[in-house]
Amino acid sequence: MVKENIKQLLEDIRKNVPLVHNITNYVTVNDCANVVLAVGASPIMADDILEAAEITAISQSLVLNIGTLNQRTVESMIAAGRKANELGIPVVFDPVGAGASGFRNNTVKQILSNVKIAILRGNLSEMSYIAGLQVNTKGVDSAEEDNKIDGVSVAKKVAEIYGCVAAITGAVDVVSDGTRVTKISNGHKMLSKVTGTGCMTTALAGSYAGAANINGSKDYYSAAIGGIMTMGIAGEMAFETAGHMGTGSYHINIIDAVSILSNEIIEERARVNEE
Repeated sequence: MVKENIKQLLEDIRKNVPLVHNITNYVTVNDCANVVLAVGASPIMADDILEAAEITAISQSLVLNIGTLNQRTVESMIAAGRKANELGIPVVFDPVGAGASGFRNNTVKQILSNVKIAILRGNLSEMSYIAGLQVNTKGVDSAEEDNKIDGVSVAKKVAEIYGCVAAITGAVDVVSDGTRVTKISNGHKMLSKVTGTGCMTTALAGSYAGAANINGSKDYYSAAIGGIMTMGIAGEMAFETAGHMGTGSYHINIIDAVSILSNEIIEERARVNEE
């Protein structure tokens, strides 16, 4: 059923072209903008406090990403998030590096305390930290030592605590709304060799969430799965086309693959298991 919902959301993205406001990582901001365009949505990046909330008000979804965190944008993120909540606009939050520093941890706490999140997407270490578990941090990457943690229980706990869709990306991705659980097995290990694939995944989830907002379904569970699945399928297709050429060519081909994603490709390739 969720696969059919994702197909409909992909059609709606391309029909309605949701405006996706990203306050995001300046290392990956160009990739995030391009992947949003590739899937069929429209990106805007406005992180100054003088316009962040105003831009959010005309958008269909808001993506917050703390990858390159600075004090200036924390205020903007909270102002934009509050405006989104006021207007019923879905907020997608990527807590990059949660657990790595006091500043990051305090910022995550501030955002989660002040903004109602629709989709919370992170790696296992980040999401385990948010669930209140003791974790080993490896900067912005998930620590190998944390792989023994049960991702399903973490996703369910985070979803229950914050009343959101919790999405954990890894070798097998896990998405839960606290009751339902879906695992996605798409992807390729080469994705880990390209900076920003996590940030792009969050931006894709924001694109699907924007479509779910426009069509009135508010199906942010399918939106989270759709964003993750899209990056996974793109990673596979890019490897088949350009993996032998190295990471630079592979990087570009991820965007190419997202741009040609179709319902037929989803039907053929999606490995989505609803539990």
